[in-house]
Amino acid sequence: MRLLLIFPFIAFLLLLPQLAAGKTRHYKFNIVLQNVTRLCHTKSMVTVNGQYPGPRIVAREGDNLLIKVVNHVKTNISIHWHGIRQLRSGWADGPGYITQCPIRTGQSYVYNYTIVGQRGTLFWHAHFSWLRATVYGPLLILPKRGIPYPFAKPYKEIPIIFGEWFNVDPEAIVSQALRTGAGPNVSDAYTINGLPGPLYNCSGAGDTFRLKVKAGETYLLRLINAALNDELFFSIANHSITVVEADAVYVKPFETDTILINPGQTANVLLKTKPHFPNATFLMAARPYATGLGTFDNSTVAGILEYELPSNYYYSTKKFPLFKPTLPALNDTSFAANYTSKLRSLATAQFPANVPQSVDKRFFFTVGLGTNPCPKNQTCQGPNGTKFAASINNISFPLPATALLQAHFYGQSNGVYTADFPSNPQNPFNYTGTPPNNTRVSNGTKVVTLPFGASVELVLQDTSILGAESHPLHLHGFNFFVVGQGFGNYDPHKDPTKFNLIDPVERNTVGVPSGGWVAIRFLADNPGVWLMHCHFDVHLSWGLRMAWVVLDGKFPNQKLPPPPSDLPKC
Repeated sequence: MRLLLIFPFIAFLLLLPQLAAGKTRHYKFNIVLQNVTRLCHTKSMVTVNGQYPGPRIVAREGDNLLIKVVNHVKTNISIHWHGIRQLRSGWADGPGYITQCPIRTGQSYVYNYTIVGQRGTLFWHAHFSWLRATVYGPLLILPKRGIPYPFAKPYKEIPIIFGEWFNVDPEAIVSQALRTGAGPNVSDAYTINGLPGPLYNCSGAGDTFRLKVKAGETYLLRLINAALNDELFFSIANHSITVVEADAVYVKPFETDTILINPGQTANVLLKTKPHFPNATFLMAARPYATGLGTFDNSTVAGILEYELPSNYYYSTKKFPLFKPTLPALNDTSFAANYTSKLRSLATAQFPANVPQSVDKRFFFTVGLGTNPCPKNQTCQGPNGTKFAASINNISFPLPATALLQAHFYGQSNGVYTADFPSNPQNPFNYTGTPPNNTRVSNGTKVVTLPFGASVELVLQDTSILGAESHPLHLHGFNFFVVGQGFGNYDPHKDPTKFNLIDPVERNTVGVPSGGWVAIRFLADNPGVWLMHCHFDVHLSWGLRMAWVVLDGKFPNQKLPPPPSDLPKC
């Protein structure tokens, strides 16, 4: 069965009931340059099938996806299917030089994977340099046929994807930042479904996303944060929403006026419209939550929620009042902590929270910024004439020239990576107190090796070396349970007594609190090499990443199959 990727939203709605479970679905992604105009600027940028945002993938739990990616541009590229477990299909995960070499100009690669035990809202994006700025799109997984949502069936389902717009080429921005060692320029606007909205100068009439709704109906909004470097607050004026899912896992429903969504995270929320036509229109708006030092974009993207006119309505709508939402302050860490504390797994018999109750391997990782020395005969613009770097356990991770998964599979790790990533910081200090005098980080392509089936507890600790800052950490290949979080330095004696091992939220991306810590647990039941990294692309470019190598198990269904014949070569 072949499905076209270019279809309007109405066609998407008509398509939903027709999808049967357990099918093989074929898609083709042509990586091309496309001229796009926003904020009075026209630029040629990398897109998929000429679309920005990219095409929508719709599938059911149990489907097998075959997605052929053909590279027609001069830059290398790879695609990551963010949040897909990739059970024994690590060759399809996508991060460049981790699970595959990138797809070169004129070459293609077929991503082949099956959606196992997952349903909900995810997304796909480029995983090479900063191409994610324009190469991304929704990945929507419906439940198996006959299995309803654990909430009232919505009238309609609306994907809403947040992004960033740069008036110049993002690749030029990151290239300059890495060359000079300075922080990169911020984006020129945020977007909702590719549109910046009416609050920016030079926004045109067609630059605003409009959501038309009927009074007295319930809509499922599938929210995705594909922004490059910013966590976002989101709210709809004069409306509350009910959160029912996080990172494609059902949660205990709770009502809120505002949500916080990190880069890489998704959320499904129910919007109950007003029972009667309100004689008004409403802004839906998003702006950053930012905690680090430096210059942050405090601008606001907005769309418009407008009600369909009743058939007997004869009055002019031109003078309708426009209501605006009140969003938290730029650095409202208290709101962030309170919001995330409300997220709990549904934890029912049908959708259990299988939290590891015992732990085989414990790790404590610091996460934060630091510096690297400036190369000789070069002027650097980072702190005190250095270059910005980012690290886990004070190790900044440079990408190898050969993909890690390929090197692991063929037993050729020598010269590619070393399996000595430390389980704890090599030089403990007061992580959230007075920073050490030495801000230098070491560099190394190092991994942690785990036996198949090991239960893992990982504490991620923010540091204040160059200022405390929240970090959205994404783990490839696994979901994990967020069993605890707090502010200050993690206390290994007191804090575990407060862990939630009953119904913690299950995610693939978690925010490490600014000046605090978060504890997660997962089961290493997926053989392969799996990247873990900050989902701020600026920090990723500075080396805030590491990798887990999960060894094969004893049985055939616990082993990684050989690579496909068309796997790109370095």
